[in-house]
Amino acid sequence: MRSQALRADLLMLITAMIWGSGFVAQRVGMDDIGPFLFTGLRFTLGALALLPLLLWQSRGGARTEPFLQRGLLVGGVLMGVALTLGINLQQVGLLFTSVTNSGFITGLYVIVVPLLGLCIGQRTGAGTWLGCALAVAGMALLSIGDGFQVAPGDWIQLVGAVVWGLHVLLVGVFVSRHDAIRLAFLQFVTCAIASLLIALALEEIHLEAILRAGPSLIYGGVFAVGVGYTLQVVAQRHAIASHAAIILSLEAVFAAIAGALFLDESLSLRGYLGCGLMFAGMLAAQLWPKTHPQPISPDPANLPLADGRAPAQH
Repeated sequence: MRSQALRADLLMLITAMIWGSGFVAQRVGMDDIGPFLFTGLRFTLGALALLPLLLWQSRGGARTEPFLQRGLLVGGVLMGVALTLGINLQQVGLLFTSVTNSGFITGLYVIVVPLLGLCIGQRTGAGTWLGCALAVAGMALLSIGDGFQVAPGDWIQLVGAVVWGLHVLLVGVFVSRHDAIRLAFLQFVTCAIASLLIALALEEIHLEAILRAGPSLIYGGVFAVGVGYTLQVVAQRHAIASHAAIILSLEAVFAAIAGALFLDESLSLRGYLGCGLMFAGMLAAQLWPKTHPQPISPDPANLPLADGRAPAQH
């Protein structure tokens, strides 16, 4: 049980690293194409990247959950709708703010998740709240400089942080009852279709521009989406959502580092102190003595499923 939790923590830390570096690809890709087209294309690539794994699952001899099973379909689409809102708010916000600020403000879902969890009856311990406080303080030191003002892009990212918090909770609910890879694939397809439809309505689309954005699309699609979001879904099967949010929020640290390395966004001594506080927040949430935290949903083993299937999990 402890080994499962440690593996989940490691997978989510890798996810945060991939997501953080992905902010650079998201920003650079919009030098050539619009935000909705970039999102639609990269999530299309992410869905395609999962196809070999889905085929391997089907040929493995194990009983697999059909895509049209109602619970799986509803879960995947709901996760996809939240993902579509969150990622497009983040993408549009990057047009009006820096990668570092975007990473910080997006990371505020570390507070949103336990607050939303309280609304659905989930109790959380002192370690989680201490971790949240340290993580937010660290992100503030990391991203808010002298004379910081709330730019339009920052407000957009703030709204997106609320949506990301909801997405983390939705993943926590559905991943305990349905196949992780199929859930990830369905949310990718939902996000890709919705974003491409918006792009067709609002943006100009030129093949030459898409080709120029190719490297950013490949990294953002295959790695940040295909690998990153799938790891999130797999890891959250063995993690409490409020704790998962703290680890995943470390993407702000990696976004700041990537911004400094590739976009010449400075990372001062104060910024490094912020990184340290965020890691301290993660450790506090994970190592603080726990007093029987309540999961988001009841034990899957005790949940009756509509199709009678035994519960199975970005």
